Amino acid sequence: MKSVLKKAVSLMVRNDRLWSLVDATLLRAARAAEWERGRTERDARRRRFDAAVSAISPDLRVRHGIFKGMTYAERAAAGSQLAPKLLGSYEAELRGIIERICSTGYSDIVDVGCAEGYYAVGLALRMPNAKVYAYDVDEEAIRLCRRMADVNGVSSQVVTGAFCDARTLMSLPFTGKALIVSDCEGYEKQLFTPESVAFLAPHDVLVEVHDFVDIEISSYLRGVFAATHDIEVIQSIDDIKKAQDYSYPELEGLDLAMRREVLAERRPTAMEWFFMQSRAAAAA
Repeated sequence: MKSVLKKAVSLMVRNDRLWSLVDATLLRAARAAEWERGRTERDARRRRFDAAVSAISPDLRVRHGIFKGMTYAERAAAGSQLAPKLLGSYEAELRGIIERICSTGYSDIVDVGCAEGYYAVGLALRMPNAKVYAYDVDEEAIRLCRRMADVNGVSSQVVTGAFCDARTLMSLPFTGKALIVSDCEGYEKQLFTPESVAFLAPHDVLVEVHDFVDIEISSYLRGVFAATHDIEVIQSIDDIKKAQDYSYPELEGLDLAMRREVLAERRPTAMEWFFMQSRAAAAA
């Protein structure tokens, strides 16, 4: 029997047309069945994930962290993951910095790359006397930001715009000490020119540094801000470490894989933030 089967396989291998027929039937059917099993598993994972996110915040309120109590207008985030924002774990690496920022009393805040308004609206809530200028080139992000500002009662504080370059930055009518928050996906060199940095000498800057877009961005920022600002560097935490180390009541009962899904911010690599504080302001 083995010899007959061996001869049949040998015949198929030598006969291209026969082998193509087998490939078109048995092998393709096997591939289709495997793909269907994979799709079923993916769908089940997605349902578990959606259920976990809904359980975290059925009313779309941020549960923990620096903006606890802030309400999302819609179940949507722009350019980032919604789950960690609702949980309050999003960019928890910055919590100490943001708490210091909120106690500083800035008159104006500029959020370049504001997305749906996590920082623009959150900082407006924490600093009710500050004017917030929120920019994003994504129209949907600006729509969501306006809605979130309205839902949280800070529409009068938050001014939205599409594109912010160095000239736009220098044209803003600051009334006191300002804070610039930048998450502009690799546009840092164009935004922080020698001219705009000179303009920002009395103000503070928090930048997410996108060296994976251009490896020279961090060294450029260090150089251009060296004469006017002290630079504090904050390192991002890997999504795996977050799943292993972060502890929130809403994560109880979730296995490690689902904790990772909920907490994941999905950065392409380890990243840094630069908090650049004005020496002139500190000396005043």
